[in-house]
Amino acid sequence: MAKSEGRFNGKVAIVTGGTSGIGEALVRLLVAEGARVVIAARREELGNALVNDLGADRALFCKCDMGVRADIEALFSATVKAFGGLDILVNNAALSSFGATPDLDPATWHQVIAANLDAVFYTARAAIPLFRQRGGGNIVNVASISGLFGDYGFTAYNASKGGVINYTKCLAIDHARENIRVNVVCPGLVETPMSAVIGEMGLHDTWVDTIPMGRGGTPEEIAKIVAFVASDDASFMTGSVIVADGGLTAASGQPNLPKILAKMNQGG
Repeated sequence: MAKSEGRFNGKVAIVTGGTSGIGEALVRLLVAEGARVVIAARREELGNALVNDLGADRALFCKCDMGVRADIEALFSATVKAFGGLDILVNNAALSSFGATPDLDPATWHQVIAANLDAVFYTARAAIPLFRQRGGGNIVNVASISGLFGDYGFTAYNASKGGVINYTKCLAIDHARENIRVNVVCPGLVETPMSAVIGEMGLHDTWVDTIPMGRGGTPEEIAKIVAFVASDDASFMTGSVIVADGGLTAASGQPNLPKILAKMNQGG
């Protein structure tokens, strides 16, 4: 792929969970706008295929389990070796689980917390010294509206994403004077391979019906939001929580009375 000029010309970025869904869409967008991107994920075949598509001069794949600290340290070493430094870190990788507390295996709890929350700590800890060398930098954490509220049965996932949101705020205020910005994007339902299980369970239409816009988001829509937050266009934003959920959390949770009344009037 030929080098492009854009908002990220000359920038080096790491995108975790970058081989599918939001991560892949973001990797493609960053490269298209001039960045060199390190793709961190577990699926080597997908990662190598993406690098072949984008060009080895613009992208690098690092096999990385975000729940393993040694893998994260190797990721940052590889980034510096390949591209000389780091300007943008996007923590997008995530692991989900289902189960109320009495039914949840403690091993699953620790696995989810390690992949979703501990990984953000370890990546930030590795990134900040590199940002200081550049005179600043940018972290965008991809959390979820599930980190803002409770969901039935998603004990570990919601706890981990809630931790990411508040940890983002701590990072932001601790490093604001160093020209290091830290923000968090909280998507609602996004049509990705990770959310495909909803359709497999026959729940997709029910889920979408709760969203005022009547649909899930696309990976490309969320990628554009993340890219904006990571760009100089958002230079006065730090510690911000950006929600992209089709209006779901704008509602109070009360029943949709106009819809119910219309159905009653139709004899439904």
